[in-house]
Parts: sequence; structure tokens; C-alpha cells
Amino acid sequence: MAILEPLTLTVEQAGEALGVGRQLAYQLVREGKIPSLRFGKRIVVPKAALERMLAEAGKTKVETPA
Repeated sequence: MAILEPLTLTVEQAGEALGVGRQLAYQLVREGKIPSLRFGKRIVVPKAALERMLAEAGKTKVETPA
């Protein structure tokens, strides 16, 4: 039997992957800045959506003041 890798992360795991703390990770989920799904009281972050979000953010050009 094949072992399935989880398709989602907890908010804490997503925060850790992004290098932010638990409280900020939950705040970003509330603000819709981290994609998430709610199953009852449980909030999860789809890995694919998080990876897509990061890929898109990498394409954004940031202007720096001269």
C-alpha cells in the first residue's frame, strides 16, 4: 500500500514554511493573504495553493526608491 503525502498543511506548518510566527500566520489566513480551507473548526492550507501563491509573488516586480 502506498503512503500518501498530505495535500495540506496546518496554519502553523504553513507559517513555519513562510518563516513567520503562529500568530502572524493565523492573521494572514484571516486576511485572505494565505489561501486556506475550513473544515468545521479545523483550518488547513492547501500545499498547491501555497506554492502557486509563492510562484506568483516571485513574478511581481518590487520597485525600490532611488
